Amino acid sequence: QVQLVESGGGLVQPGGSLRLSCAASGFTSGLGGIGWFRQAPGKEREGVSSIDLRDDKTYYGDSVKDRFTISRDSAKNTVYLQMSSLKPQDPAVYYCASATNATPRLFVANMRIRSYDYWGQGTQVSVSS
Repeated sequence: QVQLVESGGGLVQPGGSLRLSCAASGFTSGLGGIGWFRQAPGKEREGVSSIDLRDDKTYYGDSVKDRFTISRDSAKNTVYLQMSSLKPQDPAVYYCASATNATPRLFVANMRIRSYDYWGQGTQVSVSS
């Protein structure tokens, strides 16, 4: 099993920045990818960004490209999501999730929700002036 714990959410003004962290523990050697997802009230969960841990390739949803950056610290088993230029449409609960190393790379890249097995509890991001 894998345990994921998100942190770093909060309230920020439009145009501001936040860095989310996703700390993984447990069977981390079996991981193939980590994804960040978000869900706003009344909306479906959507993929924000993902990183394939097998080759460090990173992927982004269209709405966050050029504003968000995903990275990882292997020594700490932690994946980060640096969010910049936050907009009023970015508020949501942000979740990180893990996919095993048996997951096809395409599914990690496309942030196919069903391919992600373990989920964190989420962290709230709010954007308001």
